[in-house]
Amino acid sequence: MVDVVVVGGGICGCSLLYELSRYKLRAVLAEKENDVSAGTTKANSAIVHAGYDPHPGTKMARYNVEGNALVKELCGKLDVPYKQIGSLVLAFDGQQDALVRELCARGEQNGVPGLRVLTAQEVRELEPNVSDKVTSALLAPTAGIVSPWELAIALAETAVKNGAEVLLDSEVTSIEKTDGGFRVTAGSHVLETRFVVNAAGIWSDRVNDMAAPHRFTVTANKGEYYLLDKSQGTLVNHVIFQCPSKVGKGVLVSPTVHGNLIVGPNAEDAEKDDHGTTGEGLAFVKKMAQLSVPDIGFRDSIRNFAGLRANTEIDDFLVGETEQKGFFNIAGIKSPGLTSAPAIARDVVRMLGEAGLPLEEKEGFLDERHVVRFKHLSHEERAAAIAKNPLYGRIVCRCETITEGEIVDALHRPLPPRSIDGVKRRCGSGMGRCQGGFCGPRVQQIIARELGVPQEQVMMDRAGTAIITGETKGGCTR
Repeated sequence: MVDVVVVGGGICGCSLLYELSRYKLRAVLAEKENDVSAGTTKANSAIVHAGYDPHPGTKMARYNVEGNALVKELCGKLDVPYKQIGSLVLAFDGQQDALVRELCARGEQNGVPGLRVLTAQEVRELEPNVSDKVTSALLAPTAGIVSPWELAIALAETAVKNGAEVLLDSEVTSIEKTDGGFRVTAGSHVLETRFVVNAAGIWSDRVNDMAAPHRFTVTANKGEYYLLDKSQGTLVNHVIFQCPSKVGKGVLVSPTVHGNLIVGPNAEDAEKDDHGTTGEGLAFVKKMAQLSVPDIGFRDSIRNFAGLRANTEIDDFLVGETEQKGFFNIAGIKSPGLTSAPAIARDVVRMLGEAGLPLEEKEGFLDERHVVRFKHLSHEERAAAIAKNPLYGRIVCRCETITEGEIVDALHRPLPPRSIDGVKRRCGSGMGRCQGGFCGPRVQQIIARELGVPQEQVMMDRAGTAIITGETKGGCTR
């Protein structure tokens, strides 16, 4: 008997599994893809928002401010890349100056510390590469940047170390009410559970309707991005926002924790399986970004990608127990969902306790994680690492200086990757200028060797993204 089944392995599902793993209970996460963080969590702006944008009194406002502090704490404990670099919301005219002041007042009401409205001169002293048409800006020093997929993976790995379970390739296809709770069919697994928490992202409306009355409909809203080479990574020092509108926080320009520059997104309604970029969408992103930072070198773009927001007709997060007792939703999680996820998870655990889930804390809960990142080691530390394991002396990804030792480590962690992109999300191989053009085949070989599977079974990313389909000719004979 399972105590809690979590549906969905994005940042919210992984955060909840981590929090549940603190207690003496059986928690299982079911994810339809072959890895966690495979949806919106891997394709977003990677921003830890300060919390000035959500309207006071909303779930978004409360979870955002609480989550901002929790993300920083978790990244420190679990060795996840994070930097608190602060953000600026730029204004370009008198009307936007007033909006900046309104955002400052709203943020102060939400409890965001350190907010300050800057003059145009103060903005250019901090960020000399922003437009000279800026008239003022809101400075939010608690904003930051993070690697969202690494955070989700770290939370899931730590949960597994503490006894939780993750079922991959296990799409939830039915949830039946039983006398003791629910019967959940997830891939080839049938789980009898007391509680179910729906954290299925853009599919959360469908999962909700399997067990509870229909309350909301998710509309996918697509955002397209440029990822620029590290040559552009120091163009700005803060997250640069434009004034928000009804469709979002506008096109941003920001450093990433890996040293690149990210630019985007736009906001267009899309189908739930539409992850493609368009010339029109990217042209809009480029045009809008240049209003903030005119000299962005778009010729140094190394990748374009798109992510999907889970919009609903309800202008707030949907978090809590439904009319069907024992069935909970974490739904409609758009921005600031990444920042809010740890706070949402803690609150849902509290709600589960109030609904009857026994919450007895474990002794010896493992709450630390360390990852070897060879390129960040000193010369002495590198020599010691190679002496201990010669695989650290073999560079596989030259662009990012990722070693075979780091890849093998990832393949033997509590939640090992099954694909080339799964390794990339854990190690960074393939994230450089060549985007895996040189290291991809070698990474595929290492995965096959370490997991003991044929190379043709190693996907690029999710199921169906095969690279090798078979031999084209037989071996040589003499």
